[in-house]
Amino acid sequence: MKIINKGILALNGILCVGCASQQNELPEKADRGNRPNFIVVFADDMGYGDIGAFGNPTIRTPNLDNMANQGQKWTNFYSAAPVSTPSRAALLTGRLPVRTGMSSEKRRVLFPDSNGGLPQSEVTIAKLLNDNGYHTAAVGKWHLGHFSPYLPTDHGFDSYFGIPYSNDMDKIDPTDHFTLVEQEKYQAYNVPLMRNGDIVERPADQRTITRRYTEETVKLIKEFRDEPFFIYLAHSMPHIPLFRSEEFKGRSAAGIYGDVIEEIDWSVGRILETLREEGLTETTLVVFTSDNGPWLTFRTHGGSPGLLRGGKGGTFEGGMREPTIFWWPGKIPAGVVMEMGTTMDLLPTFCSLADVKIPNDRVYDGYDISPVMFGTGPNPRDMVLFYRDTDVFAIRKGAYKAHFMTQSEYGPDARVVHETPLLYNVLTDPSEKHDIAKDHPEIIEEMRKLLEEHKSTLLPVENQLEK
Repeated sequence: MKIINKGILALNGILCVGCASQQNELPEKADRGNRPNFIVVFADDMGYGDIGAFGNPTIRTPNLDNMANQGQKWTNFYSAAPVSTPSRAALLTGRLPVRTGMSSEKRRVLFPDSNGGLPQSEVTIAKLLNDNGYHTAAVGKWHLGHFSPYLPTDHGFDSYFGIPYSNDMDKIDPTDHFTLVEQEKYQAYNVPLMRNGDIVERPADQRTITRRYTEETVKLIKEFRDEPFFIYLAHSMPHIPLFRSEEFKGRSAAGIYGDVIEEIDWSVGRILETLREEGLTETTLVVFTSDNGPWLTFRTHGGSPGLLRGGKGGTFEGGMREPTIFWWPGKIPAGVVMEMGTTMDLLPTFCSLADVKIPNDRVYDGYDISPVMFGTGPNPRDMVLFYRDTDVFAIRKGAYKAHFMTQSEYGPDARVVHETPLLYNVLTDPSEKHDIAKDHPEIIEEMRKLLEEHKSTLLPVENQLEK
C-alpha cells in the first residue's frame, strides 16, 4: 500500500476470495472503550469531478477539501453498482446485490409500487454493530424497501428520519424536472418524509431537506456522544430534482447544481465541527462517498465524472468510481490513497475496528481494508467487479480493466457482448479511451478465468426488485 504525500509504504495488494477468512480471531467480549464511532455520509448521484478536492474548478467545497487534506483521499474507490438500490444494499451488507436479490434486469431500482426490499435474512452493518452495543441511526434516503419488514428500523437501526426512495418518485406534475426546479415546486413530487415507520410530512419540502438531515445528524451525535455509535447519512441530493435552502440559492458559480453541492459541503462541515465541539474527532471515523456517478442525461442539472468516462447507469469508470474521503484525525495518516476499495469494504472494516465478528454462513464481497487506512499492511483487494443489474459487465484487476459487455447508461440500445473484451489500463488511461486488448491476450485470458471463478460462487435467490 502506498499513501502519497506522507511517504508511508507497504506491500502491493493481493487478491483474496471472501473476507470472512481474513478476520482475526476476536475476543469474546470487546473493549467498549476502544471501539470507534462511524459516520458514513453517502451522496446521491455525485460525480467523481464534483468537488474541489477531486478537481472541480468552479464548485466551492472548502469543508470537503479540508476533510481530504486532513484525512485520506481515495482515488480508486468504487460503488458496487451504477444505480441506487443495488448500490445501497451492497454498502450495508458487504455483499454484491446479485447475492441478496437486490438487482434486476427488468427494474433497476425499487419504485413506490414495489413490494420487495432488503430481505430479513441479510445482516447489515447497523445490525452487527447494534447487537454489540452501538447506537445506530439512519438519516436520509433509504431505497431498500418502503414498508416493514424492509425499513431501516427492521435492519438494525434504532431510528430513521428520511425519504424511503428517490426524490423524483411520486411525481404528480407532468412538467419537466428543469422547469419544476426553476419554480422550486417541491409539491410536484409527493415523496413522503418518514420518522421511523410513520410519514410525518408529504410531500417532503425538499428545499430544506439537506439542512434538516444535517440538523438530525448533529442532534444524534450530541445524544450518542458518551457511547459508540454508527450514523448512516444518505443525502437525497444531488439526485434530480435539485433543491437547496434559501441561503444557498445562487451562491455557486456552477448554477443550481453547484448550489446543491455547496450545501452538502456545508453539511459535512457542520458534522465535523460538531465532532470537534464534542471532543469526538479521535474516536470517530467519517467516510464520505457516493452511491454512483453523475446522471449525465440531465446536462447542467447532473454532475461531472471529471476525467472519467461515463456516468450513472453504466459500468465505465464514471459510473462507479466515486469521490471518497476517510477522515479520522490522529488515527489514520493523511494523504492520497491510490489503492482500490469499494463501499462493500466498509462492513468488514468497521466490524474489524469495533471487534465485532461477522457471520461465517455467507459469502462476503467486502474486505477489511484497515491495513491500507493505517499503512500497516497489504491491501486484500486487487479486483473490482462491475455489475450492471445481474450481469458482470467488466472486471478490474490491478491496473487493467476488461469490459465483457458495454451498453449506454440510458437509452434504447441493446448491450454489446464483445468477443474479445475491451481492455484498458485505468492507471495510465483513466478515461478508458485506448483499447489495448490485442497487445495483452494473457490478461484477457486471466480476466475470463476470474469471471468464471466468480460466477461459480453465485447461488439463486429471490428477486426483490421484481416483486
